[in-house]
Amino acid sequence: MSVTLSTRPTAAHRPAAVAGSFYHAEPAVLRAEVDRLLTEAPACAPGAGGPDARPPKLMVLPHAGHRWSGACAARGWALLAPWRDRITRVVMLAPAHRVALRSLAAPGSAAFDTPLGAVPIDRAAIDALAAAVPQVVIDDAAHAREHAIEVQLPFLQAVLPHAVLLPLVVGDVDPAVVHRIVERLWGGDETLMVVSTDLSHYLPLDRARAIDATTVARILRFDDTIGPYAACGATGLDGALRAARAHGLAPRLLDLRSSADAPGGDAARVVGYGAIGFWHAPAHADGGGPETADRTDAHRLGQALLGRARNAVAAALGLVERVPEPWHPALAHPGATFVTLQREGRLRGCIGRLAPGPHTLEDDVRRNACRAAFEDPRFAPLAAADWPGLSIEVSLLGPVEPLGELDEATALRTIRPGLDGVILACAGRSATFLPQVWSQIPEPRAFFAALREKAGLPREGWAPGTTLSRYGVAKFVEDAVRP
Repeated sequence: MSVTLSTRPTAAHRPAAVAGSFYHAEPAVLRAEVDRLLTEAPACAPGAGGPDARPPKLMVLPHAGHRWSGACAARGWALLAPWRDRITRVVMLAPAHRVALRSLAAPGSAAFDTPLGAVPIDRAAIDALAAAVPQVVIDDAAHAREHAIEVQLPFLQAVLPHAVLLPLVVGDVDPAVVHRIVERLWGGDETLMVVSTDLSHYLPLDRARAIDATTVARILRFDDTIGPYAACGATGLDGALRAARAHGLAPRLLDLRSSADAPGGDAARVVGYGAIGFWHAPAHADGGGPETADRTDAHRLGQALLGRARNAVAAALGLVERVPEPWHPALAHPGATFVTLQREGRLRGCIGRLAPGPHTLEDDVRRNACRAAFEDPRFAPLAAADWPGLSIEVSLLGPVEPLGELDEATALRTIRPGLDGVILACAGRSATFLPQVWSQIPEPRAFFAALREKAGLPREGWAPGTTLSRYGVAKFVEDAVRP
């Protein structure tokens, strides 16, 4: 991607403030770095290339130095390349890192400079907005040293060279105000909304991963109560999420990582980075739409998990056979899986975990595949001779919902046969059945009797103090993916 080199800033331009610290100051070096990051990022978007394809409407992208979060941000910016001639305005919301604000600050300048040139400001729209909305003020001081917008601009210049910028630094305001402003600026396909925000700050890696995974899950379900502890740009994010929900946008997680993933990253104090895109949900006569996209995404995730599970066992057995391991962004953050092995239609091992641990989903599925193969106490360790005919199933667990202490009658009314995985605990013992077990034991009383037996409790009778929890799973089977 070609870009224009720097010109001398004028008095009407905001000069680059963090060139040389957050990104390279030398134009040729910066251009090469941005091009490399964009080239390395996947360049396919949901619905891209079809006759009804529309550009993404909202991007949530990180704003640390390019060394730390550039690769994550590039995963969002790279998807915009097919619409470089359609997207002509970028509205960018960023938090105030340098000044205290009780408003949204717009610049008075005509352009923002980077070493790659000048990004023109949508002056007419800003002036109209400031005249109509009391909470929007013209405040160049709020922009003078703010990095959260500036670090995005080299990507914008490379991918959307014809776009004008409408940057707003968001201070301590009600997210409802942000929502109204976003709606006012919404426009059509020519306008892209960008929320510039990092996730958790300066936590140990394991804690950061858990918090960031929760935050991303909240964003994907349009939770508009995210606070600054979870995301520094939370106010702008919460307001934008309200608009995204109102317009029926469909979110996609593009990337999730932290500063510890970059060379030289400190696992004791990390910053989390996420890239999330929001698309208009397509309406197709053939019944396609968000559900179709969700099924496609689930299929990709299933293939990613199954490939890693199979290859982990093959490697442990010393076999040279390998299957493809496609990438999926969910692999980069915590997740809980059960891996089930079958041979000639019979169970050969099943081990997993009920809640995400300190490692990633990728690590979890590999570990549980090997544990199911070699550590299930019900079976001898798998041998190379057992490999032919071995089939693998991966269950990705959803959140566990505690139901508390229940008597048998209430449990039978509450648990949903065929849908719920169940955890039963009593007298210091516990056991779980995945939802798949319902296909083998469809009668609820028999299901609970077998579950009590598995926990080492009497098969018959319902002891006082019995507690239940339930969860759902996405089940992935080789040669077929069943979300």
